[in-house]
Formats: sequence, C-alpha cells, structure tokens
Amino acid sequence: MKVLYDYQAFLMQNYGGVSRYFGGLIEGLKATPNFHYSLRVIGGRNYHLSDLDRVRGNLFFRDKYRKSPHKATRINQKKTLKVINDGNFDVFHPTYYNGYFLKSLKKPLVITVHDMTYEKYPVFFNPNDSTPYDKRKLLEKADKIIAISQTTKNDILYYNDIEEDKIEVIYHGIDLKEELSYHRLAEVPESFILYVGSRFGYKNFVLFVEAFAQLSAHTPDLHLVIVGADLGIAEQELLFRLKVLDKTKVVAASDSELNFLYKEALFFVYPSLYEGFGLPILEAFRVGCPVLLSKASCFPEVAGDSACYFDANSIESLVDNMQVLLESEALRKEMAIRGKEKVREYDLKVCIDKTFRLYSDLV
Repeated sequence: MKVLYDYQAFLMQNYGGVSRYFGGLIEGLKATPNFHYSLRVIGGRNYHLSDLDRVRGNLFFRDKYRKSPHKATRINQKKTLKVINDGNFDVFHPTYYNGYFLKSLKKPLVITVHDMTYEKYPVFFNPNDSTPYDKRKLLEKADKIIAISQTTKNDILYYNDIEEDKIEVIYHGIDLKEELSYHRLAEVPESFILYVGSRFGYKNFVLFVEAFAQLSAHTPDLHLVIVGADLGIAEQELLFRLKVLDKTKVVAASDSELNFLYKEALFFVYPSLYEGFGLPILEAFRVGCPVLLSKASCFPEVAGDSACYFDANSIESLVDNMQVLLESEALRKEMAIRGKEKVREYDLKVCIDKTFRLYSDLV
C-alpha cells in the first residue's frame, strides 16, 4: 500500500502541531510492513522534516523558493498534481485543507481534522480566510475523516451535514519508548510557571497574564516562562502595564529544552478556550509536570482527573487554582504522578496502527 501526502502543512509551518502530527505519523508508519509513501515538499524550512531519512527518495529541497511562498505553493501543487495524475499510489492524505487536487483525484481521500476553531470562534479570524470553506468541501468529498478527539468529531457533525460513519476518532499519541532527553537552558528563573505555544485570541493568553500579574504581586520571586515566538509590541505593552514584563522570559526551545522546562516548572498552564486535542498536555504529563487546564473543549476528555481545571472565562478561578498549586507541593506531586499514569493511554503506536488500518480499509 502506498499513501501520498502533500506539501501544505510543511510549507506553511516551520514548527507546529499539524506538521508535527504528520511528521510523526509518517515516521511511525515507515516501520509498518507493506507501507510505502510519497511526500513532495519543495521549499520551506520545516523542523519536522529536518531528518532527511524521513524524506529519502522524495522531493525535498530545503531552501529553494523559501523567500517566495506563493511561488513555492504553485510549484508544490504542480508537482503533487503530476503524481496524482500518474496514479502511482493507493490513498491520498493531504496535510491541510486546500482542495487544489479535487478535480484530478481518482483515488480514496483521507483528511485529518485537528479542530473546528474557525467555525467556533470566527471573530478571531480574517473573514476573508478561505479555510472554513476549503475544509467543508474536503469534508464532503473525503472517503474517511480522522478526528483527533471525540470533541472534534462532535464539532464536525455540529457544523457540517455529513455522514457520521465517515469519521473515525484517532487520538494523538506520544512515543513512550523514546528515551527522554533534557537540555538545560541558561538563565531560567528558579521559580516559574510555564506557558507553551501561540498566544492568538482564542488561546486566552490575555486572561492568563492578567491572572499571573495578580498572583505575582503577592509572590515576588515567581516568574513566567513562555515557549514560543518573541513578544509583539502589544504584548510587551500589556506585560509592562501589568508590571510583569521583567518577570517574563520568552524562549524558543528544542524538544530536549522543552522537556527541561516541563521538568523544572512549578506547573504548566493551558488556558485556551478551544483546542482539538492539546498535545502539550501529553508532553507535560510524560515529564511529570503538573498541568492546569481551562475546563473547556476537549481538555477534560483528554486529561480526565489527571489535571487541575479552572473556568476559562474567570480570572478569579484561574488565580485561585494557580494559588492552590503554588502553595501545595503535595498536590503538585500527586498531579505529576497522575499525569505519568494517564499518558500511557496515548501511545503513538496506537495512533499509527489505527491510521494504517483506516488506510487499508480503503484499498
């Protein structure tokens, strides 16, 4: 069996959850008997394709067209359409929602839906963004749809009139056999709360830093470490106004550096209003970092009673729950133990095996 993947997620992200999902999936499937794949990516600098063995025998030119994303998109579409028209594959699994291939495709189509954020919170997105429309078209045309949580499946059905039996829930996984590595980061504060990921609207970052500011006013040695992009001007102004700019450190971290931060953090906070799954939860669980989540979307489904929760719309609730975790070492230790037990339910091999069976059923 041969599965064709395309360029989309790997070109639009240097790092990110979608390209990480596909990179890990392909890497795991490579070890499956009777599985072959084709991946065509020209341009881009995606971290999850940095292992050249992962794309051996495929077209991947790391820097070509990097400074011309529109040209890179056109070239990638042209190359992928040639493969589609040649027909030397069994299943097509595009890595995002652009349906440039729909008129040419004659083989089974699988798509993965990572969340329904555009549909649920349109106020946070450009009204001219075609993603919801593109996604809807692919949902209608797909032979099989992978939803990464039951919450995501429910939301797909709520916003689209499609057959439920086309959708299969396959949870994200984490490689439990891979030995954890830790790389110490310099100048990390001794006592800190950890935030990981983007800080865009629905991520609820503003409410989080307002709550952190209230907490830090009474805890002078407490700091905030953010893993992600540099602070924008508006974010710097917000943190300055809240008098916590000097208590905030922003870092770009490799996987081993991120493991170190999870290990050293007092706890990890994920305040988002909505996620399709929330892979950082598993990362924190595996290392033994206590987790505080908004009681929203898929979080209770994914984490169960192995995390603490707060009301996603209440600063007071977030402050109170951070205070409890801050003051109770016993609670932090208990949640760390629960998280390490919970993460065993999310072995990446289960995700890989279920995806392989889904492909096989279409061939």
